Amino acid sequence: MKHILKALGEAGIKEITGNQDNPDVLKYFDSIGFDGSKLKDETAWCSAFVNWVCKESNLNYSGKLNATSWLDIGVSVEKPQVGDVVVFWRGKFKGEKIGNTNLMKGHVGFFCRETRNWIYVLGGNQKNQVKISAYPKARLLQYRRIDAA
Repeated sequence: MKHILKALGEAGIKEITGNQDNPDVLKYFDSIGFDGSKLKDETAWCSAFVNWVCKESNLNYSGKLNATSWLDIGVSVEKPQVGDVVVFWRGKFKGEKIGNTNLMKGHVGFFCRETRNWIYVLGGNQKNQVKISAYPKARLLQYRRIDAA
């Protein structure tokens, strides 16, 4: 649960429109070995955010910027708990194998709650900021439980 508090503490962090970049977004890249000074805050950063939260909370993390890299971290669970990682597909999904993470575009965040049709996740790069957003359950790839590093 420590990681959810860490993530919530970042709520409201958002991209800066124009030539400037939010240093708080760039720190997510820096923390996992990507030079934030060479990236823009408009670079897809949902996975960088989840990586930063997990690393800061002493949990295992993917160290990669693609959201579907999280399919290889932790264990798949059927019934998620608050704080589990949620991996979604986005774009055109043509039935690629889940294990082949390079073929799918995705999104990743932390599970908050679900309804019949929606999954609410706390994540980065959700409408260009850290916030809780609802995603269609039909786009779920997996719920993942992440262990301590």
